[in-house]
Amino acid sequence: GGTNIFRGHDNVQGATDLGLLFDNLPGYYGLTSAAWSHWTHVWDLDMAWVKGRFDQTAYLGKDPMTTPGIPCSRWHDGVLEDKSKLAQKDNIRMAFFWGQSVNTETRQREVRDALDKMDTVVVVDPFPTMAGVMHRRKNGVYLLPAATQFETHGSVSNSGRSIQWREQVIEPLFESKTDIEIMYRLAQKLGIAEQYTKRIAIENGLPVIEEITREINRGMWTIGMTGQSPERIKLHTQNWGTFSNKTLEAAGGPAKGETYGLPWPCWGTPEAKHPGTQILYNQAKHVKDGGGNFRARYGVEYKGQSILADGTYSKGAEIQDGYPEFTADMLKQLGWWDDLTAEEKAEAEGKNWKTDLSGGIVRVAIKHGCIPFGNAKARCIVWTFPDQVPVHREPLYTARRDLVAKYPTYDDMQVHRLPTLYKSIQDKDMSGKYPLVLTSGRLVEYEGGGEESRSNPWLAELQQEMFVEISPADAADRGIRNGDDVWLEGAEGGRIKVQAMVTPRVKPGVTFMPYHFAGVMHGESLAPNYPEGTVPYVIGESCNTALTYGYDPVTQMQETKASLCQIVKA
Repeated sequence: GGTNIFRGHDNVQGATDLGLLFDNLPGYYGLTSAAWSHWTHVWDLDMAWVKGRFDQTAYLGKDPMTTPGIPCSRWHDGVLEDKSKLAQKDNIRMAFFWGQSVNTETRQREVRDALDKMDTVVVVDPFPTMAGVMHRRKNGVYLLPAATQFETHGSVSNSGRSIQWREQVIEPLFESKTDIEIMYRLAQKLGIAEQYTKRIAIENGLPVIEEITREINRGMWTIGMTGQSPERIKLHTQNWGTFSNKTLEAAGGPAKGETYGLPWPCWGTPEAKHPGTQILYNQAKHVKDGGGNFRARYGVEYKGQSILADGTYSKGAEIQDGYPEFTADMLKQLGWWDDLTAEEKAEAEGKNWKTDLSGGIVRVAIKHGCIPFGNAKARCIVWTFPDQVPVHREPLYTARRDLVAKYPTYDDMQVHRLPTLYKSIQDKDMSGKYPLVLTSGRLVEYEGGGEESRSNPWLAELQQEMFVEISPADAADRGIRNGDDVWLEGAEGGRIKVQAMVTPRVKPGVTFMPYHFAGVMHGESLAPNYPEGTVPYVIGESCNTALTYGYDPVTQMQETKASLCQIVKA
């Protein structure tokens, strides 16, 4: 798969590849000054101008330009938290919810309070979504209708890192505009359109999507999203019938020998015709054919011991042992520097394989059978994480108070720009008032926040009620029968009215709810808040109104699997 969790739908992998996460630039380059220098070079922009877009003051010892931002799981804390506790100048005052379903975030009461408090709220989506509905505002909310996947074209990536070209099926309906047009118009309004499209052609008043793909390929050396091109991707999409649906390889035709979608790493430039890497770290293949080995991502030693590979290497490698990431200096030491052309030397001097836009360092490494990112051992001890190896830590809200002392959580800490609570919450015993474990997850009928799928009559027919699964024993103790309306209250006081599904699928003491519902809050229908004709066929309470605080200290991923609740018959 890709670099993150198995993705729910197409182009989620592509979105994170392009820097949508709060702690890195495109290609997972991070936020260091070196990463900014690389992308400034890719974009052909003046570094001083780029730096000037940022506040130059350090807050809590952190430089805003090189400090991870605030993720979508916690944007509302960026609005509501005491400003003095934030590692930035001010609270969040405005938000663009661009394809983001806020009902998928825990602590929905705080989400609503934050929507009310911001100066401006903008929703960019084919559907109004809850960000445009659950607030209690009279003004300052703008709904920008965005085109769907069928009304635009361009490249998308899947969980397997393969890229496909999507063709436009119909023209945008109503007042809908494509994401590219909305972004470009916003750049024009902000006065940065010239810089935004410095290396992208404009035709008929809009950026050319193929040119955007080329810019991606120009800069994404870290993951090898460089060997693709609009032409290569289109060739695969237009000849998909020549690829095996078992091996993903084309046995014949114009893309013979290539893997469908040129999954990254697809090394070098498009002219190198790398076939794409079907399986990561396959040492049985030559790098030029899609082989590889573990990355030398974390240096060459740890605590005085080498972490480079020991006597293992990919097929055909001239260095038959571990080796570090390739740099210009390393090519010189190996005597391979003169394999570069004069133009490549000029660009590669002082660079490494990730920042050499000529691709020369990558080309020469592969020519000698080596992979550009080095050859090291797999890292099982993650010394940069709070827990170097996985350990069990009891959830912040737990019914098993006897386990808290044995498996305590972290101390409260500052995570990037936000104070983040752990021990201060776990120390409060809420299990008496809220004895049931609450967990949540997906349904096969719906997807994400559910605005699209619950607005689809065929899908909406399959699951028409928001519900909570409760065991027969817990239901009997509360006088609840299957199909009864119940009030479920979470450990932080969020109350939702849902239908009880009495089932042995959950154990006594455990409850489960799906997270795809919205349009009702605290038992009150929000249908009147939708623009006319846009109310989904199915609405219901969001389980996240009842779900509570808790965030991973590395990713800031919210806790959706372990909380507490109480259920009573409505």
